Amino acid sequence: KYDGKVPIVLVIEPDSLPNLATNRADWRCGNPATIAAYQKGILYAVEEIARHTQSVTMYLDAGHGGWLGWENNMAAYVTTVRDLGIAPMLRGFATNVAGYQALGDMCPEYNWCLPMFGHAGDACCYDPCGLSSQWNPSQNEHNYALHLRKAFSEGIEGFVPHMIIDTGRNGVANERKDCANWCNIRDAGVGKRPTTETADPDLIDAYFWLKTPGESDGCTEELPGGGSCARFDRDCGSVDSLGSRPGEPRAPEAGAWFDFQIKMLAKNAKMD
Repeated sequence: KYDGKVPIVLVIEPDSLPNLATNRADWRCGNPATIAAYQKGILYAVEEIARHTQSVTMYLDAGHGGWLGWENNMAAYVTTVRDLGIAPMLRGFATNVAGYQALGDMCPEYNWCLPMFGHAGDACCYDPCGLSSQWNPSQNEHNYALHLRKAFSEGIEGFVPHMIIDTGRNGVANERKDCANWCNIRDAGVGKRPTTETADPDLIDAYFWLKTPGESDGCTEELPGGGSCARFDRDCGSVDSLGSRPGEPRAPEAGAWFDFQIKMLAKNAKMD
């Protein structure tokens, strides 16, 4: 109905597909039914959208640098996408969807900050999560975008991906004790305003608030109104998660409005 009349951008499978590349050892991700559902479902969705529209732009989810940034994880994801055969229909990738990894400064090269190159003191190598020392070159989302461009350009002939980055909650770079924690992170802040004025417009199309700031990532064991949460994930009880300290408000279920969180994100916002 609106194709060709207004710009339409779609993010395909946010925060899900990378599990096929890295988490198949977990039965929830690696069982045959789940694998088949993702492979067939994503292929069908992308093909049907491309077949029936002329100007819809699609970006596929690509996790974040603290997840797929290691070379072996990146190689597995390249294989996952290549095997789906959908790259010609994509503009590129959406990164950091619902995530907290900071943009940081962009380095001259994707692996600039790895220990053997001696650039640890450079501003673009600021690394509060210590990822570079673990041989992950994607310690911020800008460098991760460089990594995705290189890996996919080399791994899929003719595919030169462009990125959009979720900046809705990554305004604070060093708020976590453990950067593997992802649920309702304490002391986080809203990041850059949505804009097409990016650090490298040839590489990054836009910064967006893809997950609405203020939507809960998941519930605490006890719900705000009392009673236990049937969908409680123990990661939402991490030391970095709101509600894990005495006196903090409990968190509602994923997707529900979390008033305490949005006020915290606004207080700590760094939107410029």
